[in-house]
Amino acid sequence: MNAQANDKSSEKAPLGGHHEVHYVTRTGWLRAAVLGANDGLLSTGSLMAGVAAASVAPGQLVLTGVAGIVAGALSMAAGEYVSVSSQADSEKADLVREATALREHPRQELHELAAIYRARGLDADLAQQVAIQLHDTDPLDAHKRDELGLHEGNEAKPVQAALASALTFLAGGVVPLIMALLLPGPNVLYAIGVATVITLAVLGAAGARAGGAKMLPATIRVVVLGSLAMALTAGVGTLFHATI
Repeated sequence: MNAQANDKSSEKAPLGGHHEVHYVTRTGWLRAAVLGANDGLLSTGSLMAGVAAASVAPGQLVLTGVAGIVAGALSMAAGEYVSVSSQADSEKADLVREATALREHPRQELHELAAIYRARGLDADLAQQVAIQLHDTDPLDAHKRDELGLHEGNEAKPVQAALASALTFLAGGVVPLIMALLLPGPNVLYAIGVATVITLAVLGAAGARAGGAKMLPATIRVVVLGSLAMALTAGVGTLFHATI
């Protein structure tokens, strides 16, 4: 009895206690969250920097920030939902086509799956055996994973993407808004710029770490591009320098 229990537990446990952490399952929500936070921070910061450079009243600057955050968050949510919904529709349509092919041409689909395994390095006999066993168990799942490349970690989730984008956009956009509330004087433009760049660096590093990538390249990339965007927007505001 104990031997059987030990055998079952050993099947569940990783060999040698080794356990790998993979980040690919995070790509769906992570992409939306990083995009939302960076966009919220950068678009709101750039907008407010441009308006601040045009010498508007503090109240108008704050109103601009609030309007930008609300409009941007709703736009991000709607855009992500529509985009990811289109991806989800395509995935569902592919699964319907695959199910139909399995029902109408099961032998051809079996050979197709075996060919996929041969292309991955299995010999012909083993590839055929694996394909037959998977077809006997759940053929649609096998084709979904190995032919279409779909699995639980990368399936399109529109609601998740929309919420992640909207909430992180709001969180990112709050940073320059807080600067405008705390420092409403003549230095507000510099305060917004510094706070935005620092937060961009933190977000770049955090996003890279969450995705298992190198932090320095991601941080440099987002800081350089973000600083350039803010500088150009502030330059436009300075050029017009009009009170609105």
